[in-house]
Amino acid sequence: MKHQKAKTAAPAAAAPPAPAAPRRKSTVREYFEALATAVILALFVRTFVVQAFKIPTGSMENNLLIGDHLLVNKMVLAPSPAAVDRLLLPVRDVRRGDVVVFKYPEDPERDFIKRVIGLPGETLEVRDKRVYVDGRPLDEPYVHYLVPPSGSAQFNEVTSYDLRERYGPVTVPTGQYFVMGDNRDNSQDSRYWGFLPREYIKGRALMIYWSYESRSEDYVENGLAASLRRLVNVATHFVTRTRWSRIFDPVR
Repeated sequence: MKHQKAKTAAPAAAAPPAPAAPRRKSTVREYFEALATAVILALFVRTFVVQAFKIPTGSMENNLLIGDHLLVNKMVLAPSPAAVDRLLLPVRDVRRGDVVVFKYPEDPERDFIKRVIGLPGETLEVRDKRVYVDGRPLDEPYVHYLVPPSGSAQFNEVTSYDLRERYGPVTVPTGQYFVMGDNRDNSQDSRYWGFLPREYIKGRALMIYWSYESRSEDYVENGLAASLRRLVNVATHFVTRTRWSRIFDPVR
C-alpha cells in the first residue's frame, strides 16, 4: 500500500500593523498656536484695517474732546493705484471734510488728527478767520473759535499778521492736502507747518469707542511710571469720568 504524502496548508498572510494613534498636541502647544494666531490677526487688523487713536489735545474741539478714544479706518483711504483694488476693496479718494489721522510731517513718529480743508490744485485763503476755497467762502458748521471773527468789512486791508486771522492765498500742490483743526484758534496745522503729503495719511477717523474726561497735561508725560498713574486714575474714576453719551458716536 502506497503512502500518500500529507498536504501541508499554506501559511496565512500576516495581518497589516494597526495604524499608530495620532499624537495629541500638548496643552502648551495648543495655547501657543492660539496665541500666535491671535497676535498675527491683531497685527494684520491694526496694520491694514483699523487702529485705535486717542485725542491728547484740544485742537479738534468741540467735535473731538481730549480723552476721546477713536477707531481709525485705515482701509478706506489706503493708497490703491490699481483699478482692481478699487473695485474689490472699499477704497476711495480723500475728500474735503474727512477727519484724518496722519504722520506729522515734521516728526513722522508722531500721529496728528485734523480735518481736510484744501484739495490738490485748489487755492485756499483765510480772511478774518474764515476759509475761502477758490475765492468762495467755505461752509464749516464744525468750526469752533475761542475769539469769534470780527466780521469787519475792512479786513481785506493788511491789518494782521496772525495766521489764525489771515493766511494765503496758497495753491495746494498735486498729491498734497491742506488740513486744519476744528478749534481754529488752538490748532497747530497746515497754516504753520505746510501741506500734508498723501502718503502720510494713515486713515479716516471712524467712531468714538470710549471717551474719558481728561486734561491735555495727562498725556504729556511718557514712560512706565506715567502709564501706571494713568491706569490707576482710570481704574479709580472709570464710572464717573467716562462720557457715556459719546460712546459709539460717529466722527463727522
